[in-house]
Amino acid sequence: MTAPDIHTRWLRGVSAPGAKVRLVCFPHAGGAAGTFHGWAALTPPEIEVLSVQYPGRQDRLSEPCPATMDELADAITSALLAELTDDLPLALFGHSMGSSVAYEVARRLEGIPGTTLTRLIVSGRTRPRLAQELAPRPVPTDTDILNHVRRLDPEGAALYENPMLRSVIMPALRGDFGLLAAYRPAHLHRLDVPVTACGGDSDPACPVEDLSAWSDVTTRELDVRVFEGNHFYLTPRQEELVGFITAGLL
Repeated sequence: MTAPDIHTRWLRGVSAPGAKVRLVCFPHAGGAAGTFHGWAALTPPEIEVLSVQYPGRQDRLSEPCPATMDELADAITSALLAELTDDLPLALFGHSMGSSVAYEVARRLEGIPGTTLTRLIVSGRTRPRLAQELAPRPVPTDTDILNHVRRLDPEGAALYENPMLRSVIMPALRGDFGLLAAYRPAHLHRLDVPVTACGGDSDPACPVEDLSAWSDVTTRELDVRVFEGNHFYLTPRQEELVGFITAGLL
């Protein structure tokens, strides 16, 4: 019998009744829950895979993008607590912008009675920069955003040359890039959970040597894993990445 789909305002995935841990995945800027479509088929039944659907894209296109990281992380945390009412342990995976969102959600979940956070897994992003380390950047223009996207994913950037597709995708990118430009936490909360930092060996946005800085957000061990590829290494290396994550959760 096929397991029922999970489709709520914030969470998408396939139910895994015999799961021992739930992996919640956070997409990149401009990305959507569908980024992680196919992950459930690559994981054993002991892991339930859910993806977060941010506002301002796909079936939530009519909703405004959150203006701040706090607004987004607060809303996701509330949704997780309201919609996941069992006591299944949680692991969080985020790619690029999703790494920062996952960290902020982990910070909020930690210590809540009945919630067990087992691991934070980040990918393709340096740890959050503090206000005293780096001033907020100006909100990027569409040209800035598209140039950045082309640099990160030259092959996939051809998608943005189609005016119709660009008009659909750009609102989410504008919202997410604006949110990231202003995101400067006052301090780093050190999580009492292990952290895994993943990255591509030719990622121009997150050099491999920057991954070790995620040790600043945990009192536990940091595991660093490097894969072959650019910023979006997780697409061609999906099976390898999911296998690595699975091995660390079971």
